[in-house]
Amino acid sequence: MILTYANQLTILRMLFVPCFVILLSYDHPKAATVVFLLAAVTDGLDGLLARKLQQKTVLGSFLDPMADKILLTAAFVTLTIPSLPLILHIPIWLTILTISRDVIIAVSVLIIHLQTQHTKFPPSWLGKCTTAVQLLTVGVCLLANFETELATAIFPFVTYSTMAFTLASGLHYAYKSMRIIAAYQVEGNEKNRNQNP
Repeated sequence: MILTYANQLTILRMLFVPCFVILLSYDHPKAATVVFLLAAVTDGLDGLLARKLQQKTVLGSFLDPMADKILLTAAFVTLTIPSLPLILHIPIWLTILTISRDVIIAVSVLIIHLQTQHTKFPPSWLGKCTTAVQLLTVGVCLLANFETELATAIFPFVTYSTMAFTLASGLHYAYKSMRIIAAYQVEGNEKNRNQNP
């Protein structure tokens, strides 16, 4: 069974993304916040269902992080647009930094896979923390539509925390990538020596 309940929830999270962007774009921030919260709930539920019902699939292992990235990227880009009538906007530099990190990681993974056939790229602790603080950044932006004073007060701290985790996790992924490539080169050299004594 490929389309498990967990995978269905993940697909539902993807479908929430255009709804969220449209609601924000047409000045319905509170409704957009509700949609974002629903998407966040499905993120927790799909993993729980996959474990409880023993329905972990290869498709799910790809869909789940993809759905998270699509939701976060859409939220960051939309909340950065200065023309939208929002109380708080994510700084443009932070959105550029966040998306650049994701693109560099994706390209690195693709290159490593093509060169070494390496297929396992589990998320690191730093990567999970980065996703959490990025979600927090979006959450604080949306919170400003309900509790402006509190959101405005904590937003600078959240912004710079996101920057720090984004840079740290990007450097960590780069280090891991170099180790994978180095291990592949050592293995290749050993095979060549064994084949040509």
